[in-house]
Amino acid sequence: MHLKIAILPGDYIGPEVMAVAIPVLENVLKKSGHTLEYSVHDVGGAGIDNHGKALPDSTLEACRAADAILFGSVGGPKWEKLPPKEQPERASLLPLRKHFRLFANVRPGLLLKNLIETSPIRPDRIPNGVDMVCIRELTGGLYFGAKSTTTLADGDIEAIDTMVYRKSEIERITDVAIATARARRKHITLVDKANVLETSVLWRKVVGDRIKATAPDITLAFIYIDNAAMQMVLKPGQFDVVLTENMFGDILSDEMAVVCGSLGMMASASLGMDINRHGKGYGLYEPSGGTAPDIAGQDKANPCAQVLSVALMLRHSFGLEAEAKAIELAVEKTVADGIRTADIAGGAKAVGTKAMGQAILARL
Repeated sequence: MHLKIAILPGDYIGPEVMAVAIPVLENVLKKSGHTLEYSVHDVGGAGIDNHGKALPDSTLEACRAADAILFGSVGGPKWEKLPPKEQPERASLLPLRKHFRLFANVRPGLLLKNLIETSPIRPDRIPNGVDMVCIRELTGGLYFGAKSTTTLADGDIEAIDTMVYRKSEIERITDVAIATARARRKHITLVDKANVLETSVLWRKVVGDRIKATAPDITLAFIYIDNAAMQMVLKPGQFDVVLTENMFGDILSDEMAVVCGSLGMMASASLGMDINRHGKGYGLYEPSGGTAPDIAGQDKANPCAQVLSVALMLRHSFGLEAEAKAIELAVEKTVADGIRTADIAGGAKAVGTKAMGQAILARL
């Protein structure tokens, strides 16, 4: 197989961790007999500085010509004074999601047993670590519903955000959750607020009907968002696949990342309806964390999330499960051998970004 990838490193630590991820990608493909073609392009703050906008035309064109996008991290204090709609994340990542119709965010929450001490959760609550996946709907809800701000007759100001969901949107994200659950423990927890929100009532009906009709092998549980936030701390092991709408998923997946110890270990995939030339879904793959300006250029960033994003890309956009698993096992072995960056070192001696990359390569 010949893989064509658009690589968008982004800002601050983005290029540093991407420089670790690319050799891992090259190595695993070479060992399995696949070929790789990739091109590197500016995005985010780098796009603003070098091209005048966060998503340059040349970058978008390269993404169109590729089978998948490997994304870094964008934004930071340098560009915070720009108007909100021109700031790096809003003006690059969101347009990419919209252009490629990326409707499903898949974020694994994995806390390896060797890293239990990095979690703020008491060890007795997570004796075997944490292993769950959050499936977040990306194109509906409050983020994309009609918005307005109005000055009323009495001088008061009223702001309105509209939460809108369609049956078809819920069905397609449910199908992603079903496919994910079938590769795991076959259990889905739907997080909603059906005691208050009409959209959540629709979510419960559509998800329940979809699983009953197409996936009777999957068990389904329902939980309100407030209880889910509490249970994720009290007993995270009860969750396998967590399915939820856009805003709830945005909040809950960040909580999951904290429970799992470090954003430096959290990869994510944004999957769409478009099909690449290999017959797989087009996707954008990125670390869950930010650009970490405070440690940029110091060889301190944890590259694992970016490396694990490569594994997600190989799995979802190319169907290369063995290669994806090889990368994940290499990261796991590196950590188990006590080789860790500062965010997961737990007081032990830490290695730098480049050394962590070399250690992962050695175990691939």
